[in-house]
Amino acid sequence: VMNTAAVMLQQSATTTARLKRSVETLHPAYFAMVMATGVVAIAANWFGIRWIAVPLGLLNVVFFAVLAVMTVARVLFYPSAFWRDLTDHTRGVGFFTIVAGTGVLGTELILIFGHYKPAAVLWFASIVLWVGFTYAIFTSFTIKEQKPTLADGINGGWLIAVVATQAVANLGTWLLPEFTGYADPILFFSLALWLCGGMLYIWMISLIFYRYTFFRFLPSDLMPPYWINMGAMAISTLVGANLVKHAGMVPFMEGFVPFLKGFTVLFWATATWWIPMLLILALWRHVYKKFKFVYDPLYWGAVFPLGMYTVATLRLSEAMRLPFLSAISGVFIYFAVTAWLLTFVGLVGSLAAFVRRGTARERVA
Repeated sequence: VMNTAAVMLQQSATTTARLKRSVETLHPAYFAMVMATGVVAIAANWFGIRWIAVPLGLLNVVFFAVLAVMTVARVLFYPSAFWRDLTDHTRGVGFFTIVAGTGVLGTELILIFGHYKPAAVLWFASIVLWVGFTYAIFTSFTIKEQKPTLADGINGGWLIAVVATQAVANLGTWLLPEFTGYADPILFFSLALWLCGGMLYIWMISLIFYRYTFFRFLPSDLMPPYWINMGAMAISTLVGANLVKHAGMVPFMEGFVPFLKGFTVLFWATATWWIPMLLILALWRHVYKKFKFVYDPLYWGAVFPLGMYTVATLRLSEAMRLPFLSAISGVFIYFAVTAWLLTFVGLVGSLAAFVRRGTARERVA
């Protein structure tokens, strides 16, 4: 009995240690899983595939809750690791997935479940998170004395800052039916954030494209978040289309309509331009260079753009009265769902391997 109790205590201690290690080393970009799951659920819902949308939507609430608890625990118990990531040029921008994930979850609650009040709470939370992370991250990048070179320090993940900005703006536009008395400030705020997101994209994509074309580029450099090059423009298209749809609600927006339509189409065209380029680079990485595909939480950052392009194109077709565009969404939803399934299988396999390693260690001990 004593031996059995000792083994159980040892196993419990080992499991606790492994969980603590998981919290300490949690990748700041893991909330991309919430972003990807939420947008695929929304896309499925818009196409009337409720048997996919509802389970994914509920699963996403679980994902968000687990990651939120782990993040708070990391801040409380491993503040040095949290701060080290926050001020790191390659990992710090991953925290913007928390903002974007919060915004996407709120949008999902409205569009799939019709829950406006919890979505409003998430909207206010996303605003606070956006302000905090934006100025904490970019201030730390600016004032730190030891900085990486451009080739080492920047990647497509930086554009998550754009996605986060647009996710806050997007959720605001979906809250309008519940808060019609506040249409003026909400629409103005969403418009301002939409414009800020567009300017951030111009700044960042210039540096990323420069890094693409004038520095040595290895297969290992082509991380999955490079798909955010397209995803950032896709969500900008979605917000622009929503602003066009709601422009008639308040007088001040009427004069912006031609401007909104022009830039929304510009964003959609830019997102579309990126798709063949990213596919070619993916083939170069995995087929020509034979770079091994191994599950990485960053791959959720490649699923999100596919789902967002599906949703944004469909919304654009409605806002601009271009029904032929909806056929594109009808194709891309299958790519988005397939990409989500493959990445989810990778996640399950990774968790299973994690459990097996722990069991093997316990047996050795």
